[in-house]
Amino acid sequence: MAIVTTSKKACTVNPLKMSQPLGGMLAFMGVNNAMPLLHGSQGCTSFGLVLFVRHFREAIPMQTTAMSEVATVLGGFDNVEQAILNIVKRTKPDLIGICSTGVTETKGDDVPGYIKLIRQRHPELDHVGLVYVSTPDFKDAFQDGWARTVAAMVEELVPDRQPGVAPFTKQINVLPGCHLTPGDLDELREIIESFGMEPLFLPDLAGSLDGHLPGEFTPTTIGGITLPDIARMSRSAWTIALGEQMLPAAAAMERKGGQVKLFDRLTGLAANDELIAFLMQVSGQAPSRKLKRQRSQLVDAMLDGHFFFGGKSIAIAAEPDLLWTLGTWLTEMGCTLDVAVTTTHSPVLAKLPCEEVLIGDLEDFESRAGDCDLLITHAHGRQAAARLGIPFLRMGMPIFDRLGAQHITTVGYRGTRDLIFTIGNMFMADGHEPTPETWRSPSGEAAAASQTH
Repeated sequence: MAIVTTSKKACTVNPLKMSQPLGGMLAFMGVNNAMPLLHGSQGCTSFGLVLFVRHFREAIPMQTTAMSEVATVLGGFDNVEQAILNIVKRTKPDLIGICSTGVTETKGDDVPGYIKLIRQRHPELDHVGLVYVSTPDFKDAFQDGWARTVAAMVEELVPDRQPGVAPFTKQINVLPGCHLTPGDLDELREIIESFGMEPLFLPDLAGSLDGHLPGEFTPTTIGGITLPDIARMSRSAWTIALGEQMLPAAAAMERKGGQVKLFDRLTGLAANDELIAFLMQVSGQAPSRKLKRQRSQLVDAMLDGHFFFGGKSIAIAAEPDLLWTLGTWLTEMGCTLDVAVTTTHSPVLAKLPCEEVLIGDLEDFESRAGDCDLLITHAHGRQAAARLGIPFLRMGMPIFDRLGAQHITTVGYRGTRDLIFTIGNMFMADGHEPTPETWRSPSGEAAAASQTH
């Protein structure tokens, strides 16, 4: 059991965490023909827009209510109304997802009341979904904003299952956490479909932000789950929630109808065996020959790689569910998790296999990681890695100094196998080749001397 502490510094130095509104915005981007709308100043929106563009290297749809100083003091109803009307007129979205910011939360804008009044005044908006999420950026973090937004979409867009209506036994809902990439979702989709089932992902970033070339430009999201597909999620017999952060959304889906299964991670042999056993149970089918082959490849990779992982000291700074996934899996491979820094509170933190988990920043991370063999965090950790001279693996968001961040895959047998190769090769490359001067260690020379005498 780990002790969870919070940094008491007067200010954050080299921030690790991103704010709640960014997590909410990204979740809305997993819905087809959607327009995320940030209720705040233009600067708040431009910051998030630049961050997502640098990470995904794609055109990012995002709008703002453009709150000024006067509007912030007097209330933002006019700004919200005008923003919604302009978006509908110019982009014709199916969904407008609204997230609050610290400015409007401090003022206390009643956005649900605004939306109700706007619908009364503009009946032509009946065909447009409007979902509001409270995501103040002065508390919690990116993971919390994502989780609250997914839960809000379930509550607002998924109807209750009618009594006596039979579920679709071959349809399964998937609620992925923000720590999973579009590449992860593609891998999971392939695994689930191999059992003859149809997965419905909410959100589905694999459809909208996987780096494909669209047939034509659209100002809203391109791809992702559609509103009609979200509406039929209540007919699914089962819902899979991926990550502790998705428990509120899973509970909301359970109230709509169907059963829920939580997987706290899908990286590692045992974790994926649990997923495959579950899919065998609900589908009534055996795993494909391809899946069996991938499992065999993973076991072989574990045998090949454990020589290089054993005894290595790891430092990780990440959102709680990503920290849990990587930290527990690396200890299973024989490493020790000596430094764990995260962004927000979560029940999984106390269960991590380390002595302490610190809710802090990348300065805290750097000050503790000097003796570690590998650093793992997002791209803002690159300066710390350079100063410490320690190998650095980029994981999480943002990753803006490498290509293909959206295609990083760490789930399933295949994703875990590839992660073993990636990290194992880093350990091998950082090793020191013996030379004629260094091949004898002091202990070896002492042993040889004792044998001579």
